[in-house]
Amino acid sequence: MSAKIRRPLYEARKKIFPKRAEGRFRQFKWLVMLVTLGIYYLTPWLRWDRGPYAPDQAVLIDLAHRRFYFFFIEIWPQEFFFVAGLLVMAGFGLFLITSAVGRAWCGYTCPQTVWVDLFLVVERAIEGDRNARMKLENAPWTFNKIVKRVSKHLIWLAIAVATGGAWIFYFADAPTLAIDFVTGYAQPVAYITVAVLTATTYVFGGIMREQVCIYMCPWPRIQAAMLDESSLVVTYNDWRGEPRTRGSKKAAAAGLAVGDCVDCNACVAVCPMGIDIRDGQQLECITCALCIDACDSVMDKVGKPRGLIAYATLDEYQSNMMMATNNGATAIDPSNVRNPDGSFSDKIRHFDWRIIFRPRTLLYMGVWGAVGIGLMVALLSRDRLEVNVLHDRNPQYVLESDGSIRNGYAVRILNMIPQPRNIIVSLEGIPDATMKVNGMETDSPRAITVAVEPDQVTNLKIFLTMPGDKVAWSNEDFRFVVKDADGDETDTYKAVFFAPGVRK
Repeated sequence: MSAKIRRPLYEARKKIFPKRAEGRFRQFKWLVMLVTLGIYYLTPWLRWDRGPYAPDQAVLIDLAHRRFYFFFIEIWPQEFFFVAGLLVMAGFGLFLITSAVGRAWCGYTCPQTVWVDLFLVVERAIEGDRNARMKLENAPWTFNKIVKRVSKHLIWLAIAVATGGAWIFYFADAPTLAIDFVTGYAQPVAYITVAVLTATTYVFGGIMREQVCIYMCPWPRIQAAMLDESSLVVTYNDWRGEPRTRGSKKAAAAGLAVGDCVDCNACVAVCPMGIDIRDGQQLECITCALCIDACDSVMDKVGKPRGLIAYATLDEYQSNMMMATNNGATAIDPSNVRNPDGSFSDKIRHFDWRIIFRPRTLLYMGVWGAVGIGLMVALLSRDRLEVNVLHDRNPQYVLESDGSIRNGYAVRILNMIPQPRNIIVSLEGIPDATMKVNGMETDSPRAITVAVEPDQVTNLKIFLTMPGDKVAWSNEDFRFVVKDADGDETDTYKAVFFAPGVRK
């Protein structure tokens, strides 16, 4: 085929200029945007008093000391299963939300959606609403257009910088890092992170927008497996909207069948994805429900009931559609779903909130709740004192001049609270063994009191010696026991005392 008539493989992007919507769903989106952005930007600045030995930042991912602080919770590296459990809860929570109310996560709380909304607020404030922005887009480059475009992009960049800046504050003390960052004394990784997040926020939220949701995000492809006939999704109820007409009064006077849709395209104008919900369910739809607000406002103006576009289930839609088409035998006839006085028939199915509590969603809720309860129980019952022991590998034992056998052990005591403690280390088993700690005086031959630092690991080198006439000449099991001298918390570790072997 000639290059002159060959079609391009990919269609060029058509820029979308969504109109500002007004209504209950738009108000809910404003609320969600304020809450989510507030949490993101303000959380690193919240303080939480953990005493003089721990950071006072409420939420902190301390990579240098390998700690995660979340208000009164402190997670050590070996407790990463808590984070894994939270990820499992997040996954099942997403499954639950999708199976119940479709892509509500995408439409309201996804970071991409939230930041695009924020960028659109800036764009509307500077360039005007939909018609003004479309006119400006097609206008020649004048001084006024340049000022508006430069102002918009500078504010977008400022928001993007604030986004990257807020992220790095989760990994260090926020006030200290802010001063170091501004004065140029922060670590290079801080500047690199801010630069990367600034670029991605600016490009994804300001320039690419809906393309991120359509082409980059995997969830639109996965959601089909999560939805079923009882999932709530934004639906154009063509069983009452068709046939659509702009001159409904004239058409009705002429005896023609007339649906409720006046073909005003208000639903298309407000859609941030640029789709027409009247074409049915589409991959691009993020279930933001702005088209519902737009349609409801038009229905109010023309004196018709709301709900032409609404959250509905496939079961409900198909039932009403079969009624409107005489079980599929005819085209949509508005008279099939209405009474002679124009009101809707009692046979029309409407949403019943009890449909949410069906076996599938109850299963997701059960798994989600079980994981959450399990994590809570593990969190409340976990020990904050641990001991780990590593036996010397080479040599495994030493035969001393008096015939006794000595074993060496590297003992690590983990004090996982932000307070100093006195810990008693003792032996349980091998009653004839004595203990010696390198560089320390022992309280008795079999115990020692060690002062451990708050929220730190204390390393001890311990030698156990067994008299030659008491050695069983085979390996013996015993336990290291650590106990808080001022409390009841204890932990044990099973170890082995190595001997030369059975005598011949």
